[in-house]
Amino acid sequence: MDLVLLLVGLVKVVFGGLVAALGIWLGLRGLSRILGTNPVEELRQGNAAAGTVHAASLLSLGLLVQHAVQATSDAVDLTVRTPPFQPLMVGKLLAVAVLHVGLSLGVGVAVLALGILLFDRMTPGIDELAEVRKGNVAAALILSAILVVLAMLTAPGLQAALNGLIPFPQLPEGTLSAPA
Repeated sequence: MDLVLLLVGLVKVVFGGLVAALGIWLGLRGLSRILGTNPVEELRQGNAAAGTVHAASLLSLGLLVQHAVQATSDAVDLTVRTPPFQPLMVGKLLAVAVLHVGLSLGVGVAVLALGILLFDRMTPGIDELAEVRKGNVAAALILSAILVVLAMLTAPGLQAALNGLIPFPQLPEGTLSAPA
């Protein structure tokens, strides 16, 4: 049994769970302000349209932030397995990981907000957000699709832009590394 690998795996699970919890909180809070809804109240009332949009926003935010967790995980693996192990590097890695995830969440929420504004501009004469609040599932499905597509198409750019923050250890000369 590899105790170090087990410990590193558990740290990754906890880190991913904390990022997910923070992302869910930010996503629900941000979207609630934009939509002018309360997700808990909407669930109590059975508003499938609002529930669909909230679910799509959380999925989209997960798509946008997933790379931050993966990049941090990769950096932890390289730090632990690259001799000599430097304890100071762990602290630096943790600080940069928090910054990386925070920026990813912030940019993710901003992208989703822009998606909602884009949806609103695409259909002049219709208050889509009011339609979602009233339970219009058709409006919710279109808005949900826009959010997911925006997340899928902007995630690679966000990943490339923010990967420079992670302090990956120097690899030996001649080692191949994946492109950003």
